Amino acid sequence: MKVCTPLTVAAMFASSVTAGPLAYAACQAGCTTVVVACYAAGGATWGATVGATAPATIIACNSAYASCQAVCATVGLFTPTP
Repeated sequence: MKVCTPLTVAAMFASSVTAGPLAYAACQAGCTTVVVACYAAGGATWGATVGATAPATIIACNSAYASCQAVCATVGLFTPTP
């Protein structure tokens, strides 16, 4: 018979875990993939377009990216994961 360590016992009683940095990073990677595709569809390169001279499609890509990042911050960092 094996003796349970205090860490094992504590792990057994943990009810949930916050998704944390890995879920947040995965979400951010998804947002980045979409914004790069959006920029490519708009004929621009992500990170090389000056905001003042950007066409409306690129500004829309930026707005969508900001919204995606906000969702990642809310869901990826603070939502409990069973």
